[in-house]
Amino acid sequence: MYLSRIRLRPDAAEKREFWQMMGSEYQAHHMVWDLFTDGPERERDFLYRVEDIGGLPTIYAVGRREPVNRGGMWTIETKSYDPILSRGQRLAFVLRANPVRTKCDEKGKHHRHDVVMETKTLLKQQGRPQEEWPPEPEIVGQAGFAWLATRGEANGFVVAEGDVRADGYTQRRFRKRKGRHEISLSTIDYTGILTVTDPEKFKAALYTGIGPAKGFGCGMMMVRPAMR
Repeated sequence: MYLSRIRLRPDAAEKREFWQMMGSEYQAHHMVWDLFTDGPERERDFLYRVEDIGGLPTIYAVGRREPVNRGGMWTIETKSYDPILSRGQRLAFVLRANPVRTKCDEKGKHHRHDVVMETKTLLKQQGRPQEEWPPEPEIVGQAGFAWLATRGEANGFVVAEGDVRADGYTQRRFRKRKGRHEISLSTIDYTGILTVTDPEKFKAALYTGIGPAKGFGCGMMMVRPAMR
């Protein structure tokens, strides 16, 4: 596997073509895809997250192949990625995730529910007036942490509530390039400390991501040794 940092060249920000590609969430998705694809039949085999650094986008990516700077707009740094992990190891992490739960309706059809909106719906059903709800950051923090904690066992880690911050809740809506269907995407940014419980499962999570919407910049967990 490879770990890459892909930074936009300052002169590229002056090009109209770049801002046209960044015009929507779906166009940005295609811009990142173009760095990794080698043909129309290629399936996604990489994770990524986009950060704004100094007003310019920086992409961090984990993939089976090295990115290719086809448009010449990027500065790309890539290295082999094979983290050494052990049971009980404590790691600092950052993660942008799409925290949803999947539920079946009466007809057996699956629906994904944003955990923050799900919490607000429950408060409404309990008859609590909105002015008596917990503050928004508290709802996001509690619902976000609960979602991440439930992902731990399957992905080889555990988290403690006091060691994790869940905030930066964002809702976005966009359309595919030629489609009428509107896509809804909610994200939460996590920072904190985790403990590795199963090194093999956790390495797989680092390679394949956590949660859905990986094609739109979610699910990539970045880790480093935790400070004592």
